[in-house]
Amino acid sequence: MSANNALHIAVLGGDGIGPEVMAPALEVLRRIEATTELKFRFTEAPAGANHYRETGKSMPESTIRLCDEADAVLLGACGLPSVRYPDNTEIAPQIELRVHFDLYAGVRPARLIPGVPSPIVGADARGIDLIVIRESTEGLFASMGKGVVTHDEARETLVITRKTSERLFEFSFRLAERRKARGKPGSLACVDKANVFKAFAFFRGIFDEAAKKHPGVKADHMYIDACSALLVKRPWDFDVMVTENMFGDILSDLTAGLIGGMGMAPSADIGDKHAVFQPCHGTAPDIMGQGKANPTGMILSTAMMLDWLADKHGIEGAAEAGERIERAVDKVYADGIKPMEFGGSNGTADIAKAVIAAL
Repeated sequence: MSANNALHIAVLGGDGIGPEVMAPALEVLRRIEATTELKFRFTEAPAGANHYRETGKSMPESTIRLCDEADAVLLGACGLPSVRYPDNTEIAPQIELRVHFDLYAGVRPARLIPGVPSPIVGADARGIDLIVIRESTEGLFASMGKGVVTHDEARETLVITRKTSERLFEFSFRLAERRKARGKPGSLACVDKANVFKAFAFFRGIFDEAAKKHPGVKADHMYIDACSALLVKRPWDFDVMVTENMFGDILSDLTAGLIGGMGMAPSADIGDKHAVFQPCHGTAPDIMGQGKANPTGMILSTAMMLDWLADKHGIEGAAEAGERIERAVDKVYADGIKPMEFGGSNGTADIAKAVIAAL
């Protein structure tokens, strides 16, 4: 933290609806600042497809330096379908930041908020409250930009290392222990395909080694296909899952669909020193500038940021502030707010105003 004890937050608005949902998230944090002893200093910086179109880079070196110096990073959705690298892949500074800052733990909570419809029968009564932890620096994504394509075939290489897996599992067991201390089940399942691929058998073996160090957490294994099937049948049976990068990418979208959609889903990419917080949704250029975007995922990402800052710096008030934001979001949905995302008439401004009033 800086000398004046203000938490320095790097703000990367991104593309499409990214800046539109970032604005209410910052308003929420300013409301927290006005009603607590917490202080924030926000520094905005460019990143994304628009910046690439203008400069040929997804983000300037000044943005990377800012993210390095800040206490945390808030990132809006990045990328536009019409703007591509020469190899036809999308501009994705969110992935580049994960690699640059070694943000190996992608935390993707999925909690069904009261009043939000789920496509799963019985979920409104039983509830959904789970977390997918996605390894975010290697796995199949280690091949990004490195794949080999010829006339006859294409190859991408999956990479799993002991160093990253050990840190990932230690992080995951600690998170499960924190959830258990807060009254959650405190169980952790390793999701893999160890029955087919040697790399995943290696992954599972390291998980089992870590499990011995955390006897208070119920450790389990699941194959990715069985896990996917059970998630849409009995999502209330799940607590914390940890998995490889590509599997986690898919599972986190699936679990977002269980709790009302991508606009409801926050996320964090966390390393040993740095962390980036952003909603799970994309840039949605089809609704850009229309005031229709759901800012809930971005707002809940700020709550995750505060909880991480509390754990990192020992700031008890930050954890309480994060819980306040979650309770405010719960209240506005219980009171009947309904985003356009799932058929309602409430846009970005309505949802932001309601959450701030609930704070």
